[in-house]
Amino acid sequence: MLKESIRESEQIQSWILLIILSLIWGSSFILIKKGLDVFSPVQVGTIRMSFAFLFMVPFVIKNFKNIPKEKWKYIIFTGIVGNLIPAILFSVAQTNIESSLSGILNALSPLFTLLIAVLLFKYKIRFWQTFGLLIGFIGSIGLSFVNTKGGMGNMNVYILLIVLATICYGISLNVIKEYLNEISSIIITALALFSIGPLSLLILFSTDFFQKLSKAPGAYQSLGFIAILGVFGTAIGLVLYTRLVQMTTAVFASSVTYMIPLVAILWGLFDNEKLYPLHFAGMFLILLGIYIVNRTK
Repeated sequence: MLKESIRESEQIQSWILLIILSLIWGSSFILIKKGLDVFSPVQVGTIRMSFAFLFMVPFVIKNFKNIPKEKWKYIIFTGIVGNLIPAILFSVAQTNIESSLSGILNALSPLFTLLIAVLLFKYKIRFWQTFGLLIGFIGSIGLSFVNTKGGMGNMNVYILLIVLATICYGISLNVIKEYLNEISSIIITALALFSIGPLSLLILFSTDFFQKLSKAPGAYQSLGFIAILGVFGTAIGLVLYTRLVQMTTAVFASSVTYMIPLVAILWGLFDNEKLYPLHFAGMFLILLGIYIVNRTK
């Protein structure tokens, strides 16, 4: 009876963690949008990384000396390619696309993770995984041609920036899997953020950040939104995700991929963004592709 009670309690905790994580990561895109009300895309990206870096400093102090020197080049690589560059790319893209659409396209990350594994790390792919990739990419290509009135038009190049950001995620995750697999993901994130934190602050302080902060209406409110994004969306989000994987399985934890676009869409609708049937059709194809890839043994 006691064992069954513990298992039931862990299942409830797992679902609570999954929902919280989906809300945190699904809200990232609306927070980027609110940050862009005052700050430039580069400022939003570097402010986000700076707050995440400062929050994770205690983890760095505790684990800095335990990392072999030969691993640092991979940690710095994941910091730049897996964190800083995508943060800026998402911010630039959202100057010309809705936050909800950004959340939908973010779901491409696991597909590019698999594709990079095949192309660069000689991962053997199966037929149904190839089929899932193809369906997901058809959905993303279709989304890039949906115009502001819901019909088909010219390609929106800003969508390609998000595609590039998800490719960066895919490369970074494969580098972690290949070269940093024996190190805790929390420690990897803390040290990766530490490696780009000073650079982020340097870039930020070279802009007109302080001028905007002192003179632009609503600057502190926008700064607060980005701080939430950095601390929760980047730092705490990974801690919760790691805990979720430890409590359940990677397959269960990966279901957050399906929930993030839904949360992003709800925030977008709440903020009076417009989505059309073709947007939902594209999202369906992307999520279907991910489902097929994940179901393939």
